[in-house]
Amino acid sequence: MTQAEPKSLQEIVSATRYPLDAFHFVRRGLDFAVHRIHQNPEALTEQQRHISGQQLSEGLRDFAIEQYGWMARTVLTRWNIHRTEDFGHIVFAMVDGGLMQATERDTIRDFDAVFDFDAAFDVPVNLEGVPAEGVEPDPVSQQD
Repeated sequence: MTQAEPKSLQEIVSATRYPLDAFHFVRRGLDFAVHRIHQNPEALTEQQRHISGQQLSEGLRDFAIEQYGWMARTVLTRWNIHRTEDFGHIVFAMVDGGLMQATERDTIRDFDAVFDFDAAFDVPVNLEGVPAEGVEPDPVSQQD
């Protein structure tokens, strides 16, 4: 069986409700999360660099706060990203388009309710855009 030709990012974006900037954010955030989890990912194989949907969602949360500070929620909302499931839709649009890879065990459900957006982005931040000293984001919700 031959693999289909990968779609262009623009083709993938046009088939979703998310703008191009949201896809660029997820791609950059994936790199951020992989480097945070695997200190030297360049030395690893593609399979060893893999991270879960939960790890990626948490990394995207932290990346958004680092990049946009107290405006993180506003930026994500502008891109139609309102919950962790939206991260999953973007990731799997790129997987389906041939621009990202997933393992056989990965599913879009891995992104379901990883954390609550209200709690995650209502964190006091300092002027550099990172959580204020002594303030930790709410832990990942344990919703069933």
